[in-house]
Amino acid sequence: MIRDFPLPDLGEGLTESEIVAWRVAVGDRVELNQIVADVETAKAVVELPTPYAGVITALHAAEGETVNVGEPLFSCDTGEPLDDGEPVGAADASESGASTSDAPEPTLVGYGARDEGGPKRRARRAPGGAASAAATARTGTPSATSAEGTTGPAAAEAPAQAGERPERPRSTPPVRKLARDLGVDLEQIVGTGPRGLITRDDVERAASSPGVAAPAAGAVGAVPAAAARGRADRPAETRIPIRGVRKHTAAAMVRSAFTAPHVTEFLTVDVTETMELVRSLREDRALASHRVTPLAVVAKALCIAARRTPDVNARWDDDAQEIVQFGGVNLGIAAATDRGLVVPNIPAADELTLLELADAITALAETARAGRTSPADLAGGTISITNIGVFGIDAGTPILNPGEAAILAMGAVRRQPWEHRGEIALREVMTLSLSFDHRLVDGAQGSRFLADIGAILREPGRALTMM
Repeated sequence: MIRDFPLPDLGEGLTESEIVAWRVAVGDRVELNQIVADVETAKAVVELPTPYAGVITALHAAEGETVNVGEPLFSCDTGEPLDDGEPVGAADASESGASTSDAPEPTLVGYGARDEGGPKRRARRAPGGAASAAATARTGTPSATSAEGTTGPAAAEAPAQAGERPERPRSTPPVRKLARDLGVDLEQIVGTGPRGLITRDDVERAASSPGVAAPAAGAVGAVPAAAARGRADRPAETRIPIRGVRKHTAAAMVRSAFTAPHVTEFLTVDVTETMELVRSLREDRALASHRVTPLAVVAKALCIAARRTPDVNARWDDDAQEIVQFGGVNLGIAAATDRGLVVPNIPAADELTLLELADAITALAETARAGRTSPADLAGGTISITNIGVFGIDAGTPILNPGEAAILAMGAVRRQPWEHRGEIALREVMTLSLSFDHRLVDGAQGSRFLADIGAILREPGRALTMM
């Protein structure tokens, strides 16, 4: 029996996901809960397991393509028999008219129920249905009768049905832009990417081939051959689709900036003793398995200071017209990744020791850099830290993570002349930048909170008097 697996709701009402990478190909045998694809939601990259065991018969989206919740991702031949004991293949299901769409789809734990509604993308498969998909899986070339909705040699040879509109060649927006710049007709190109996707290399190869990159005289987008060759090496511009994590982050930052009245305060602190503490902990062989960093010490100082000024560890509930103060600190750590900024959080960070907090930060950073941060890790933060010092920046005005009252930016540690015990000495200095929501936090509360963090970083032993 051929069963389609629709994209599930991956959490918090997300409506679409982008295919980052397929882990399987047509014809591969898969086991139950085997990871078949990496998909990127508006918040994170998620590994998607299969609820079926069997043989993959079709992949319904290419890498880089966006799929709506409820649309099919792949088809799998589970080998389940009909009532008469005959196994059902793609052709059997098609010819018998049996529909598998009415069969209940399994719900993967943590992904929510399947979406029965929502907009549907234009089908990429042939009208022959699963029979054509099975033929493609066996031969690697679509059959002539399945030309509609496919690309490839057979599709090009088969005549289109009367009155039907042929499908546009499959490509991404940047590739289509490059084709326009180079004067390449995408209709004349056979894509070499997954499922016939036309790639940048395909377009550049076509631009250098006679008869492909030569549109009719006066056609819109036509360019001289010399200019086309020059642009192939250096395009006039590059367009990057706004989607996934970056799309979500942009919307969240705009919403935060124009909803919460931001106030930012700055404090420059002598952190020499903190840096000496970090170095001594790193040199301790008994602590070799822990990576203690200045960020870990700042995080611990923030947790201690938040207990003394709970107003900063809160959120504004506009619907209930209430200020909600959190009982514990779920500490968000801003992490820059290839796909954009994410702010995963460490639950109950205020209950962790310095070493436990250091371990949690290390694990969080490694997961974020690998693109494996889950949507659950990004939800529920109460206050955040961003370490702009790693980029050599001293200070800034960070924007609040939506739903939080404060965010602390720690700047670079610099060795510079500083007043110390009545004399000028070379000391290690850091600037802290605290942005807070002035609806929840007054200037006095924000200043007291920032001053407490500074006091701990100036003299780490002072933390003992604040706990």
